[in-house]
Amino acid sequence: MNRLLTELPVSSDIEGPRRHVPLWMLALFTLSGTLGMHIFVPALPSAAAGLHSSPGALQLTISVYIAGLAVGQLVYGPVSDRFGRRPTLIGGLALFTISGLAALLAQSVDALIVSRLFQALGGCAGLILARAIVRDTAASHEATRRLALMNLMATAGPGVAPLVGGALAGLFGWRSIFVALCALGALNSLCAWLLLPETGKRVSISSAVLARNTRQLLASPAFLGYAIGGGCATTSLYAFIACAPFIVVDQLHRPEGEIGLYLALLVSGIWLGSMLTSHLVDRFALKTFLVAANAVSVAAAFGFLAVVLTGHLTVALMVGLMLIYNVGVGCAGPAALVQAMSVNRHVLGSASGLYGFTQMTVGAALTALAGLGRDPALAAGVVLVLAGIVAQASFWIAIRHEAGAPPAE
Repeated sequence: MNRLLTELPVSSDIEGPRRHVPLWMLALFTLSGTLGMHIFVPALPSAAAGLHSSPGALQLTISVYIAGLAVGQLVYGPVSDRFGRRPTLIGGLALFTISGLAALLAQSVDALIVSRLFQALGGCAGLILARAIVRDTAASHEATRRLALMNLMATAGPGVAPLVGGALAGLFGWRSIFVALCALGALNSLCAWLLLPETGKRVSISSAVLARNTRQLLASPAFLGYAIGGGCATTSLYAFIACAPFIVVDQLHRPEGEIGLYLALLVSGIWLGSMLTSHLVDRFALKTFLVAANAVSVAAAFGFLAVVLTGHLTVALMVGLMLIYNVGVGCAGPAALVQAMSVNRHVLGSASGLYGFTQMTVGAALTALAGLGRDPALAAGVVLVLAGIVAQASFWIAIRHEAGAPPAE
């Protein structure tokens, strides 16, 4: 097992010390994808009025954005493995900026929807390649620490995005949101052009070899275990977020204005988990740390389900237990990602993309599952418990398979 955690250089063609890329810049790249989705949500009603369209049609601008993020993660990884991180990232950021300009000038909801799709495909480059760059430039434990710190910075974006979007839409109109996103895209493109070195392999990889390595990832119980487990351990939170408004208003009889406050408190749990990861990861074997972090979330999920079943659910218990749950999420997320990307060091970009796609797919499935029940709190509790159990089982399968596998070439 220790052999599998060895901190060998990821890219054999990079000589000397690993190239340093500032975390603030990687966090800024990551923001392109997530900020673009969350910042537009408060402006949906005003955009619907401005384009003389229905609210349902404007909601498609969010749905296609999520779809773009999912699909893009399958594309950028292999492309960056073949052509390099830097040119691929610059191309994606340029697409994000140009699509934002198209959205700004859109005169119909159909044009806005298409622009948003391409904006997501461009912004997705930052999500995928920032993680791959971290893994390129750091060994396992250091990569976990850097991913945790990057996650700490990047998570702040989605937390404040609705507030920023609402303020921009209220003061300057909904189109001002795309002005801000274009400015972010231009800033990121400039940073990537001037400050980002190439961190990936410089050895040419044929399409056939890349396809073979990707197929090996999909056929690897270790990779699938970490990817599915990571998805269940982290994006299961989406199921609770989807149920939270109904739990707060219909079951706990609290005003709608409090929903945002409670969700903001929950996000702080992920921040705390990321901070703990950056300080504690060196003290434990990475796999042990991953399993223990998810166990924290599982315990909190069982606690939440218990108070729901016994009829003792209160705002304080909901926030407290989900805060603990998110501490586990903040710890497990970076560790699961590093382990998944370590299965085959020859296709780090592909591994990052497939991991991200799996995460989003699992999150969407769990969110849909939570919407099947008539009792939102019970549905959320059951989904969180089941997801936690599946995650723990997936991690153990991955670890056991790695323990019996030959060393990677």
